[in-house]
Amino acid sequence: MLHLRLITPAEKTDDVVRLIESTVGTTHLVVLPGAARTPAGDVVLCDVAREAGDELLTELQELGLDTSGSIAVENIDLSLSKRADKAEEEAPGEGADAVLWEHLTDATHEESTLSVTYLAFITLATMIAACGVVLDNAILIVGAMAVGPEFGPLAGISTAVVQRRPRLAVRSMIALLVGFAVAMAVTVGFSFFMDAVGLFSQEKLDADRPQTGFVYAPDWFSFVVAVLAGAAGTLSLTSAKSGALVGVAISVTTVPAAANAAVALSYGDTRQTWGSTEQLLLNLLGIIVAGTTTLLLQKTLWSTQRKRQHT
Repeated sequence: MLHLRLITPAEKTDDVVRLIESTVGTTHLVVLPGAARTPAGDVVLCDVAREAGDELLTELQELGLDTSGSIAVENIDLSLSKRADKAEEEAPGEGADAVLWEHLTDATHEESTLSVTYLAFITLATMIAACGVVLDNAILIVGAMAVGPEFGPLAGISTAVVQRRPRLAVRSMIALLVGFAVAMAVTVGFSFFMDAVGLFSQEKLDADRPQTGFVYAPDWFSFVVAVLAGAAGTLSLTSAKSGALVGVAISVTTVPAAANAAVALSYGDTRQTWGSTEQLLLNLLGIIVAGTTTLLLQKTLWSTQRKRQHT
């Protein structure tokens, strides 16, 4: 269930209330006349089943409530109410399958911001992965995967394509490209330092690495894994499931490749540098294609279900 807190101009309150009452899957409607001060107006509270939430939010925006008032949405972790149970039963579809497009757009917008924190995380992840690829240490690779934040911009690009939000696409692309460029540049310097103190060496980089050799040897399996990871990550994001483990799955195809390219570049190893770069670009493409396709399928299936409901 979702909880909506609406601030409505007095002249629009009746329209808002009628809309909520006519929406299948809503309950617990409360109207507080004149309760709002900034902006001035009435406060309307209600609960709505997640699967009915996107349609209600869209219609509230069509009433102009996002500009003349306010729309706030919260997830309800626990609701002990027979009315809430009935609302969920009446709402079409399953809550886990529903996509709140405005929430998705807002979340990916935030996650794709090129901030100091984002740069710090992706740089630290790449440096940790650099240690992992040189030592052929799977534990360090997993650690780098857990730190990597790059799925935010990747999801932002897919969302921007489906929702036709060019600004989000540009914002996400800048965060992705600048983030990896900064991370790899810093990692090159880090590799020089580690080599100077005797912890990195050309011999270690060129040695047989059964655990991490895949990061500079792109093949069709790399693309398949990227597509599967992109689909899984997108489903996790849209269904509000925990994305922690999914984030690890996403990072396995990106951060280690970037790290290996940076270390190889510091030693002038063009073969590994180019191979790792190909791996990185191939995997980024696979994730974006899979994420976009997944969102398009979800949008199509949900629209079809809505049409069946209204006929």
